[in-house]
Amino acid sequence: MIPASLARDVSPDRAAWTDRKGSAEPKEGIDTVRKTPDTDDYAHKLALSDVLREPAIRAAIQALKIPPGSRGLDAGCGIGSHTLLLAEAVAPGGHVIGLDLRPDFLARARETAEKSPLSERVSFREGNVSSLPFDDDAFDWLWSVDCAGYAPGEPLPMLRELARVVRPGGVVAVLGWSSQQLLPGHPMLEARLNATSLGIAPFTKGRRPERHFLRALGWFRDAGLAKPTARTFVGDVHAPLSDDVRMALLSLIEMRWGEPRSELSEEDWAEFRRICQPESPDFILNLPDYYAFFTYSLFFGKVAR
Repeated sequence: MIPASLARDVSPDRAAWTDRKGSAEPKEGIDTVRKTPDTDDYAHKLALSDVLREPAIRAAIQALKIPPGSRGLDAGCGIGSHTLLLAEAVAPGGHVIGLDLRPDFLARARETAEKSPLSERVSFREGNVSSLPFDDDAFDWLWSVDCAGYAPGEPLPMLRELARVVRPGGVVAVLGWSSQQLLPGHPMLEARLNATSLGIAPFTKGRRPERHFLRALGWFRDAGLAKPTARTFVGDVHAPLSDDVRMALLSLIEMRWGEPRSELSEEDWAEFRRICQPESPDFILNLPDYYAFFTYSLFFGKVAR
């Protein structure tokens, strides 16, 4: 969504959310999301969205029952927010390595970790999840959120590579954004937004059904992982919205759909602008009965002994 837009195309490794700037001029208040420098825009929006995503992601981590004192890998860690949540799970001992292809994300992750009481429980390393820079059986478990399974290419080679670095009996877990309802009362518009190239990405036209992320149970079986399991976690918000939640929702709307004008009818584009622009008198987040939800889907299995 989280993770981000949820359309990913930042690198061949990290399936990161792509952002496309809207055409509106920057405004004060909630629209200050647009004022972030381009070089840090995605990381900033991703951090904002964590206000919404963290409870669901924390619930997914708890469902894995990660052993305290264990050693794990956060593959495609981004800005490191979830690396610290994983470090909480392995405390008071244990260690988590966050790996990402983007040096700018890793710099932000290290900066955040230095301010955390869990700083000694985490470290970060640059690398590609498709070719991990670690020995076989190096970790007790591996976790990847909004990355593995979303990136272009065949999922099986990547999943086998993830399993390679986990000891026999250890767990490989991938978590990905799987649905949302952000525009209550506008189901047709939201459906058409979700059918745009940004809205549907990374599930591009012509992609075989078995390569869709929600078919990951089959990938786990084909990769030889034992007891493949799927779980769904829901996050929701409703009015009255705090300033942080409003900022997070605006960030999510911008990342999720970007600037879809070329793929919408003039009528749909006008409606999108009317309800999704903070300066509009009909901005949807101002509704006194606003309600939205989203889901994350978790797939995990054990490395065969």
